[in-house]
Amino acid sequence: MISFFRKRKLAFITIVYWFLLVFIVAAWVWWFISLEKQNKQMFDYRSAQLNKDDPAYTQKLFEINDQRERKTAQFISEGITFLLVTLVSAVFVYRATKRQIMLSLQQQNFMMSVTHELKTPIAVTQLNLETLQKRKLDETQQNKLIAVALQETNRLNVLTNNILIAAQLESGNYAIIKQKVNFTELVNGCAKDFAVRFPKRNVIKNITENVFIEGESMLLQMLVNNLLENADKYSSPQKNIIVILTTQQDKALLQIIDEGEGITETEKKKVFEKFYRSGNEATRTTKGTGLGLYLCKKIVQDHKGDLALKDNTPHGCIFTVTLHTI
Repeated sequence: MISFFRKRKLAFITIVYWFLLVFIVAAWVWWFISLEKQNKQMFDYRSAQLNKDDPAYTQKLFEINDQRERKTAQFISEGITFLLVTLVSAVFVYRATKRQIMLSLQQQNFMMSVTHELKTPIAVTQLNLETLQKRKLDETQQNKLIAVALQETNRLNVLTNNILIAAQLESGNYAIIKQKVNFTELVNGCAKDFAVRFPKRNVIKNITENVFIEGESMLLQMLVNNLLENADKYSSPQKNIIVILTTQQDKALLQIIDEGEGITETEKKKVFEKFYRSGNEATRTTKGTGLGLYLCKKIVQDHKGDLALKDNTPHGCIFTVTLHTI
């Protein structure tokens, strides 16, 4: 219901804006017609004052007509200039305003998502700790509750890191310290950690040995982890996730492949935008803040690489990261 009223509000603002723009353009046209009419009246008046018997009558009439044509050309040139400036400014302001409104809506959705994402691990951790405090449990039960609490704490840590790093990267305040990184070990480590956190998920690995790149380990780990969690988030638990690391000439190619529902062509252009989350209900029920893939794109760009998305056959997505090797 709130989304419906927001759309109605945006539609109303759009209609009012373009109505005012049409009114302004119509005013310009009306002023041009009025000035041209006045110009013609002045021509008629000045030509009527001429003495037809005057030997210089033709020359004077020609001069009066030439002045009239000059005035007309002046009105046309000034009118076209003002009209173009008005239209270009109007389109620029409209696009900027619309972008700001959409960003505001995305930020509101982001805040609601973050609130939910923060409350869930905090509530689970609090409940487990209270259970451990108030009840005497055997060692197996205690270890299980502690493991769940640690998992939720790690999830909370990942969320806060994503928000912090996204803000720092966007503002340019994050100083990337690049060094030689064993990308093979990094990807292997991320895949193993992912398998521990999601034991029910089958992860298939095909990782080339001794792949080295220049970059920052923490950001690269965040990149791989976000791609893995994105694959887990949008595919059913019984489906495989495939991690492939190969080299091609002087480039390292990392592919994260899932067997989920896939992404429509329209949304492929938007999934790397900040705060963006797919609009269908199946996606809305998943966890997330819309920062994961945005961060991935930003991290890859800061490492002078490329991040591409294409369809997997028969279902799912293939995210391909291309980075320069050393």
